[in-house]
Amino acid sequence: MATYKQIQQLIKDQHGYLAQPCWIADVMAEHGLTKRVASNRIDPNKREKPCPLEKRRAVEDALRHFNMI
Repeated sequence: MATYKQIQQLIKDQHGYLAQPCWIADVMAEHGLTKRVASNRIDPNKREKPCPLEKRRAVEDALRHFNMI
């Protein structure tokens, strides 16, 4: 399983921008890869910064590269 830093670096190398960790977490949660909800999360049903649709494909490609989805 890749770290967030490795996923961010791959996206930066391939697409030229740094993906925010909350975007990666959002996509991973949609694919059922999260284990729990953070204890400091204000609303467990809402994300503060969900992954933008135009960036989602790059995050999913990075997760596929590391065989996570």
